[in-house]
Amino acid sequence: MTVTVDPDWWKTLFDEIYLLTDARSVCDGEITRREIDLICGILPMRPEHRVLDLCGGHGRHSLELCSRGYRGCVLLDYSPSLLSVAQAEALARDLPVRILRADARNTALVSESFDHVLILGNSLGYAGDDRADRQVLGEAFRVLRPGGWVLLDLADGDSLRDSFNPEGWFEIGGDWVVCRRRHMEGDRVSVREVVLSKEKGLVRDRSYSIRFHDARSAAALLVDMGFADVQVVRDFVLREERGDYGFMRQRMLAVGQKTGKPYRAGGGLVGG
Repeated sequence: MTVTVDPDWWKTLFDEIYLLTDARSVCDGEITRREIDLICGILPMRPEHRVLDLCGGHGRHSLELCSRGYRGCVLLDYSPSLLSVAQAEALARDLPVRILRADARNTALVSESFDHVLILGNSLGYAGDDRADRQVLGEAFRVLRPGGWVLLDLADGDSLRDSFNPEGWFEIGGDWVVCRRRHMEGDRVSVREVVLSKEKGLVRDRSYSIRFHDARSAAALLVDMGFADVQVVRDFVLREERGDYGFMRQRMLAVGQKTGKPYRAGGGLVGG
């Protein structure tokens, strides 16, 4: 079975329905706090540092950082729906997060203006064009100050292959049922997601896809983009609960430092 996917699916999928279908992963405050605990233990972050939450969705990570005293956080995402949720939360909690809408491949942010760039929640591999990931990482490299760090949160390709489930479903409350059918081909998984209401019928029928990395290819990609001191941490918030969590179950972190050297196409593997 193949799944036909619009290459621009990511421009419209991330909305209020997404926040409901993926709430167990992206709207759980305890999960977000555990993730930030781990990130702060890996990166040399200080309260005065400027942090870019790139492809940050509804801002759960930048809002959590800001609540801990990191007041130089900038949230950037493409989805107006998710950014609206972030803005409301920031106002309600009186958190000074700067919120911007832009394409992560061309942010228009000032060069060398951030100490850390976070790309969390499996936000690479969306576009059908294989160059997109390099464009996003090129922007991260450009806006980082020399000595700054990038941190990627990615689906762990090796674990994903080992535990691949072509079908899954779960219920939300007493009304909605989410059904997902997956097709794996090479390093890409395509998914058809159907959301049904027992009371009202069809809520959503959409398809999306993600290109995934294993630990070695993720490290190699960062090195190719000019980052040094590359490390990969596997089992990032590995879930013990049963259920279909899609790409949010087995994840890894890839971290690299901007040394001040220009982008280079090609390079060896460091760390990982």
